[in-house]
Amino acid sequence: MKYLFIVLILFISSAVLRAQGTLPESFFDGKSIVFISADPSARPIMTWMEVADSVHQALTAAGGDPVAYFELEKVALSEAVQADYAQYFGTRLIKNIVLVTRQKNQSSIHVGPFTGDAKMIPSTSLYGIQAQGLEETLSQFAGIGEARETRNLLVIDVPEFLTINQEQISSQQKFLARNPLNLDVFKLGIPIAGSSAETGLLSYFRYDMYGKSPEAILAEQDAQKAGIKSILDREYPYDVEWLTEARSNQELIQDRIQFLLVKVEGREADLMKSMGVESAGAEPSQQIVVKYYIKLIVRDELYIGPEWDADPDWRVALENFLKNLKKVGLSEERP
Repeated sequence: MKYLFIVLILFISSAVLRAQGTLPESFFDGKSIVFISADPSARPIMTWMEVADSVHQALTAAGGDPVAYFELEKVALSEAVQADYAQYFGTRLIKNIVLVTRQKNQSSIHVGPFTGDAKMIPSTSLYGIQAQGLEETLSQFAGIGEARETRNLLVIDVPEFLTINQEQISSQQKFLARNPLNLDVFKLGIPIAGSSAETGLLSYFRYDMYGKSPEAILAEQDAQKAGIKSILDREYPYDVEWLTEARSNQELIQDRIQFLLVKVEGREADLMKSMGVESAGAEPSQQIVVKYYIKLIVRDELYIGPEWDADPDWRVALENFLKNLKKVGLSEERP
């Protein structure tokens, strides 16, 4: 009976708390940036900043040097926004990215090396600790410091929340409020969400995305492709190619793919600000919307179209965007 009880305890513990991967050595000898994604419906209610307040002591106790905290949803808006942040992080000699995800029924902390570019992290297979509650996760993560020596000695006592403005960063990618030329000449590549062809690894750790099963992801990809195809058949008369694997720009161009259809999702106000779009009427909403744009690979330019066409429903957003592509006189002028 005693052994049965011990086995039962171990089984319950493993269901509550799970760890995976290997913690990067740079965590104990380098600065870390922390991204927080907090589900507003989780209980007790905590803003992302309040989650950061709770997380900071655990990260420093584990031996880390978390120098700044950001809300994940604002950073993961698009590849261009991530590129801007990555450029700034490079000037601060950041070595690690820490991702904290708080959901209704579980919380997790993941750590990976900073890649130095817009992807931020090398993959979604990072060292991570996950438990049902935030306190359990933090307690387990803080315990790492009991068995490891750290070289991070002069760490800040409280979390620092930074706001990066355009004076601090200078992205090479520019959003253009018009349509591209030559869509009838070159193919439009369409990355499938969740595939290796799609950028945006950080979005995997959003509270509304993390933990989905492979079956659920595949089902969503199939449904997405079918939905996109039906809209393209109605609204886009030119050649397209579906992208499910990562390919270099050179490989894409050799296959006559000079354009990529990019989908981004975030709070409407944040998206408009990041793309340099001013609201003509009322203040932009705080609701989550989807926005599509086209990336011209050869010139690294991002065409968002002549009119703001984002919508909470991705189908409506895509249809709006494709209809705007047909508007004459609103395309890029030839040099």
